[in-house]
Amino acid sequence: MSQAAVTSERPLAPLREPDYRVRFITAASLFDGHDASINVMRRILQSSGVEVIHLGHNRSVQEIVDAAVEEDAQGIAVSSYQGGHTEFFKYMIDMLTQRGRADIRVFGGGGGVIVPAEIQELQDYGVCRIYSPQDGYALGLQGMIDDMIERADFYPAAQTIQEADQLDGASVEDLARVITALENRTAPTSFVNGLRIAASEKKIDVPVLGITGTGGSGKSSLTDELILRLRFEFGDSIRIAILAIDPSRRKSGGALLGDRIRMNAIEGTSVFMRSLATRTSGLELPSQLPEIIEATKRAGYGLVIVETPGIGQGDSGIVPLVDCSLYVMTPEFGAATQLEKIDMLDYADLVAINKFDRRGAEDALRDVRKQMQRNRQAFDQSLDEMPVYGTMASNFNDQGVTALYDRLCLVLEPLGLPARQQDRGSVVSTGSDQRGIVPVSRQRYLSEIADGVRSYRDTAARQAQVAREHQQLQASIRMLGEQDKNTDELQQLAAERENALSEDSQLQLRAFPKLIEDYSGPSLVYSVQGQDVSQLLTYTSLSGTKVPRVSLPRYQDHGDILRWLMLENVPGRFPFTAGVFPFKRENEDPTRMFAGEGDAFRTNHRFHYLSKDTVAKRLSTAFDSVTLYGADPAQRPDIYGKVGTSGVSIATLDDMRALYDGFDLCSPETSVSMTINGPAPTVLAFFLNTAIDQQVERFRSDNGREPDESEYRHLFSWTLENVRGTVQADILKEDQGQNTCLFSTDFSLRMMGDIQQYFIDNGIGNFYSVSISGYHIAEAGANPITQLALTLSNGFTYVEAYLARGMGVDQFAPNFSFFFSNGMDPEYTVMGRVARRIWAIGMRDRYGANERSQRLKYHIQTSGRSLHAQEMSFNDIRTTLQALIAVYDNCNSLHTNANDEAVTTPSEDSVRRALAIQMVINREWGLAKNENPSQGSFVIEELTDLVEEAVLTEFDRITDRGGVLGAMETGYQRGKIQEESLYYEHRKHDGSYPIVGVNMFLGPETDNSETTELTRGTESEKQSQLTRLAEFQKQHAGSSVKALDAVQRAVLEGQNVFAELMRAVRVCSLGQITDALFEVGGKYRRNM
Repeated sequence: MSQAAVTSERPLAPLREPDYRVRFITAASLFDGHDASINVMRRILQSSGVEVIHLGHNRSVQEIVDAAVEEDAQGIAVSSYQGGHTEFFKYMIDMLTQRGRADIRVFGGGGGVIVPAEIQELQDYGVCRIYSPQDGYALGLQGMIDDMIERADFYPAAQTIQEADQLDGASVEDLARVITALENRTAPTSFVNGLRIAASEKKIDVPVLGITGTGGSGKSSLTDELILRLRFEFGDSIRIAILAIDPSRRKSGGALLGDRIRMNAIEGTSVFMRSLATRTSGLELPSQLPEIIEATKRAGYGLVIVETPGIGQGDSGIVPLVDCSLYVMTPEFGAATQLEKIDMLDYADLVAINKFDRRGAEDALRDVRKQMQRNRQAFDQSLDEMPVYGTMASNFNDQGVTALYDRLCLVLEPLGLPARQQDRGSVVSTGSDQRGIVPVSRQRYLSEIADGVRSYRDTAARQAQVAREHQQLQASIRMLGEQDKNTDELQQLAAERENALSEDSQLQLRAFPKLIEDYSGPSLVYSVQGQDVSQLLTYTSLSGTKVPRVSLPRYQDHGDILRWLMLENVPGRFPFTAGVFPFKRENEDPTRMFAGEGDAFRTNHRFHYLSKDTVAKRLSTAFDSVTLYGADPAQRPDIYGKVGTSGVSIATLDDMRALYDGFDLCSPETSVSMTINGPAPTVLAFFLNTAIDQQVERFRSDNGREPDESEYRHLFSWTLENVRGTVQADILKEDQGQNTCLFSTDFSLRMMGDIQQYFIDNGIGNFYSVSISGYHIAEAGANPITQLALTLSNGFTYVEAYLARGMGVDQFAPNFSFFFSNGMDPEYTVMGRVARRIWAIGMRDRYGANERSQRLKYHIQTSGRSLHAQEMSFNDIRTTLQALIAVYDNCNSLHTNANDEAVTTPSEDSVRRALAIQMVINREWGLAKNENPSQGSFVIEELTDLVEEAVLTEFDRITDRGGVLGAMETGYQRGKIQEESLYYEHRKHDGSYPIVGVNMFLGPETDNSETTELTRGTESEKQSQLTRLAEFQKQHAGSSVKALDAVQRAVLEGQNVFAELMRAVRVCSLGQITDALFEVGGKYRRNM
């Protein structure tokens, strides 16, 4: 084992020549958003001395194998939770063999999803090892990593190219091996000398661009955007090589080679990328870099880009090695005098001030231009002529990046870059008129909300004390008056206290006796959307006890009463701590019918089975990961295996019609929830068209003819006004939890805004345009406080973004819903209470929203993280407890996970049992018939205050990082989630966090797969989907091209994209639309 591949816990092995490093590719499999576990693994690998090239989530076999070959890695580690793993891993082994790299060790894990029989099958096929949950418990996290390193600890075979002249036209595999030999000093001396001589003679006319700058300035994103423009203009006529350098860690020798994950434009054979570690502490660049650059040039690449690690003010080591240098910085460099210390401003040919949407960017642009003018003594030139550009590389097709690219081409053409094919119009550099999603002036919105909630709490405490003193003074006056004693001073004090009570406080105190009276009668009449509803106020137990539906406090003290009214109140009244509605709907439990498996026909059958005994049809839909990532089913193994597995396959409008066939989508008793995010606009357009088509079909059946244009418009409008449900669509949590992100973040948020504007324009008031989700944040590893804080902060971010677009708060806020996970921690007991109170106070006091907009409606799903593959029957116990606290907390809807979801799509029996958990609680559990069972508990009130303050503190932390979007740029939310995930995993594996049946109270080892029905998409369903897709595309081949063109024009011309999608989905498949939007909206750029 190499010296670098040991942890501090292992004894230091004797050095062996060569002193190489073990290199690993880490990734989550294609269409798999569960990035948390592989992130934990790559962190431990790195700290154990491994050089890690992390690719992140949603990676195809092709991408992983290409990376492994180009990086000349010894190991590949992949997590695969979304099914299709057998096909995925076999396809990888086959492709590695085809590329001549069968020696690369492949490792995997799936948290129980990959069952023992499949593990054995894959290991027999050539996978080095698949780790099961039992392996994790036996070995521990570090033990699994040690095992991987030991199995992958070998030095790749000797290079096949022995002379520099043999490099001409070298294959990717040969070039990768040459770089390895140069890095590890195992290349023949004659070969190295030949490269040095060739470099000194400069016979090859290939430009070398050096990109350097401060850490975190966005060098990788900017590099990717420049490559994207080069490839768009030159196609495959120019081959590009990227050498990306990151520092090695001095303590362990490991390195996180983090540039490849940011690259979207490196697919195909025309781009070669190699990540390098400095390996020698204190050096900015590897000592072998000159030879590596020369070898790359000689291998036939027409442009070499060298990206260095983040550097300090005095570093400029890249300059002698390149023909042109680009320095990347951000506006936050401090005082203008700091620019005098930056060495690169003396040498850089071009400067990019990236993240130009930050505060002070215009001043930074002016100051850097002035400094360059002074450094160059170019006082005869204007500041505008200085090669300094404001860029926002995180924005797709940013004008500033394009302006930089144009100037870069002018600089590189004399050095050997091919001449541009056509004249380009000049592009104005990014300026302050290119406003961000949330205006810079509004970046403190979360702290404003936090201050507002704290102020409200303080006001409640002060007003309660005043009310108490006023009541005490009144009692004193009464008692003294009964004894004919003077009370003038007391009356003056009482008047002062009364004046100190706000008008609202006085009104609430005067109304409290009437409130008690109203809830003490047999029934209560209240208004719902302008209609009076009568509700019985008690239910009678078998013992004859009349139990109240809503229990009120028996306080006599006015301070206690007022504090309760201001901070608690009855359900349906501000601040909605106990619930947003006075009562649950009659005959409509919060239960959701959850289904998603195989094709639309099988899932439709499951929906009918689950809802046959209920009046309310609350259909919650899970999509397979192919659909979740906006793709079409395909024959390619790493796609094919996932079709119809862990969710339903939906690719066309025809599929959506089949999915909800037999359900009246406009009935008040029907509500549809669709758990989908990246491609949510397209899937939502599928759904709304399906609902419209239902009404048209009903008209056709009732009238025996087609509706005329006027009648169709009426059906169209009436459908949109009456359809009920929600689509998740929350792109912020997708980035933070590293889930199903498809498009660039700014474009995704724009499309979300387009959906909401379409809802406003068409009067869609009963459908939620976004379900702001904490569930996936929790599933990625966040603790309950982080889940709640990030989710609420995301919700307020949408408020700010939509306000910035000119929408009115009461136009869009009623279309918001929330989605939380309930786990086993105590904070989950008050999740809804805290969320409702913060949201109501913030919306009323900060945004002036009306009562409807103040109501936070939320859905609960029991925790997926607490579903364990060991002792799966115990999962029902956890789920029951989580469901009970959700009902006690007055959630608006609830989904209970099936106990076998740890290893498979749930079977019909396990789903029925999960549904029974809710039915037992709602129908049999007596206290669940009460609407506010948590109120009045000392521990609940204490927890509420503690969790609320913890959330507000997190709001302040996010504000300090530039608000939600600014914090996302620095990876704050992702880092926090990963740290909490790692903490949980460590404690789970070392047993300090007890989990019954997993790390304590262990039963005899059993193979769950032998007793569990494994639900996968069947071969006939997969083939049927491929056939149906082909037929749909063939049928609409003529019209789909025009429809896709119209969608792209809507994007480029700033029109409402969703309005165009509503038309396009009638003739285009999901994958066709996704690909078209990629071209004009940009792909999501993954983060570490």
